[in-house]
Amino acid sequence: MINVAVIAHVDAGKSTLVDAFLAQSHVFGEHEEVVSQVMDSNDLERERGITIYSKNCSINYKDYKINIVDTPGHADFSSEVERIIKTVDTVILLVDSSEGPMPQTRFVLKKSLEAGLCPILLINKIDKKDARINEVIDEVYDLFLDLSANDDQLDFPILYGIAREGIVRYDPKDTNENIDPLFETIVNHVKAYPNRMDEPLQMQVSALAYDDYIGRIGIGRVYAGVIKQNVMVSVCNNNGKKENRKIANLYNYQGLKRVAISEAQCGDIVLLSGIENIEIGDTIGPENVYDPLPQIEIEEPTLSMNFMVNTSPFQGRSGKYVTSRNIKERLEKELEVNVGLKVEPTDTTDTFKVSGRGELHLSILLENMRREGYEVAVSRPEVIFKNIDGKKHEPIEEVICSVPNEYSGSVINKLNLRKGQMIDIQDEGSYTKVIYHVPTRGLLGYRSEFINDTKGEGVMVRKFIAYEPFVGEVPQRNNGVLVSMASGKAMTYALWNLQERGQLFVTPQTDIYEGMIIGVCPKPQDIEVNPTVNKKMTAIRSTGADEAMKLTPARIFSLEEALEFINDDELVEITPDSIRLRKRYLTNLDRRRHMREVNKMASE
Repeated sequence: MINVAVIAHVDAGKSTLVDAFLAQSHVFGEHEEVVSQVMDSNDLERERGITIYSKNCSINYKDYKINIVDTPGHADFSSEVERIIKTVDTVILLVDSSEGPMPQTRFVLKKSLEAGLCPILLINKIDKKDARINEVIDEVYDLFLDLSANDDQLDFPILYGIAREGIVRYDPKDTNENIDPLFETIVNHVKAYPNRMDEPLQMQVSALAYDDYIGRIGIGRVYAGVIKQNVMVSVCNNNGKKENRKIANLYNYQGLKRVAISEAQCGDIVLLSGIENIEIGDTIGPENVYDPLPQIEIEEPTLSMNFMVNTSPFQGRSGKYVTSRNIKERLEKELEVNVGLKVEPTDTTDTFKVSGRGELHLSILLENMRREGYEVAVSRPEVIFKNIDGKKHEPIEEVICSVPNEYSGSVINKLNLRKGQMIDIQDEGSYTKVIYHVPTRGLLGYRSEFINDTKGEGVMVRKFIAYEPFVGEVPQRNNGVLVSMASGKAMTYALWNLQERGQLFVTPQTDIYEGMIIGVCPKPQDIEVNPTVNKKMTAIRSTGADEAMKLTPARIFSLEEALEFINDDELVEITPDSIRLRKRYLTNLDRRRHMREVNKMASE
């Protein structure tokens, strides 16, 4: 029994490598349709090309059963990675032959080395034209040394592969067309799990799942003894609570399928149900024997936003679930499995403060909700401050930007304005690589600016590193917006006249309501406009009298872009069929009344 996790940065080829594992171990039936990135079973994962949730599968090689865990590569889902590392015997560190180790590579490798694992290095995509294999290996060695790896961990085996084609080789010049070298390396490099079947049962829950029929499911590794179905066990949770419970169902993975079993031995990863309110870190042991394992620490959220009932005039047009009760129940359901999330009530019953590990973490939840038929309005993301030793601290992120040389000055200037501190700058031919430490507040809304400044040719990667003392005020968006003063349908004539004032977000015949944001203007003040005005009809007609009304293409926001764009007095209205930007207070009168109250409180 060997448990293996595949870890890497986003888009290094983790899911593709798992595809090759499954295909070459004959998991799929002869007539079974095989899809690429089969482990990315969630619709959002397929659309975005990233792994969001860690997932398990198993294969058989010779006399060994190998459990494989595909882990997320994005820093916002680090809470998934941290727990999984505790359940495996080794990790396959996948590194792109051109990019080398990236920030998330550092994070997951650090967790693996702290757990005492000895990784296997796989240099992937060796067929790239800009592959620099030897330099990347040197960078990996430097990274291991920087993370204080011991001698055994530094003596890692190195393999070379093209995961997309299912090829792994001992040497780049070899000619084999399969991944057998990786199977052999796993078997020879990893010591078999020790036989502890005679010891008392000991298992720790490291992940959660939910099934509509059987309820909450605990997933974890059996460290000692044998676990059986329909047997009373003890449960010790992180709060010190101890109780006896009965295991109703027991499962493990055979290939990609969850299969019911009657018992499992030490070393295996199992799924169990029947224990109400089971939590991450709970220790399962023999009945009336309470011997808890060390707690699993989960890093706290760094970003929060308010989820509110949608109060726009278009409420309920396309969504099925629009009330505060609906939103509350959905968030409680998400808490069943998403342990990196935190939900708190607010002063009003129709608003919930939701905290997560980053913008992507929260936007994935919102995207899933809108696809399920929910309507919700959300506020601008805010960072979570901490009071450490009597001083205000805020989250700081490491940002690595690789940009064409001609755009590097603009990027450096923008990051300096956002209170960033340059750590390193490197010349990479026609590209410049800069490394900054920037407060998370300063990065809110920057991604779209970065794309514009680099004409889409730059690459920006960021990850949370630590809480550091408050760095002072960070400038927000300095553009005003075009706010509709009327309700109705947007007219070509009105938009044609308005496009001189700024960039539009709506197209002709789009439904508009008062207070909806329909564009951005270069000036810092908001401008109230009427996009519903149509051209007056006249009886005069002559060739050339009417100008052809050509509209500049409207800017259409993705969910992440919308969340980055808005200011504190604005909201994003999210429905199953639309993403709209709006003012928090829809009418001009309400906005002026609110500003008077704010100014009055400030003067007092």
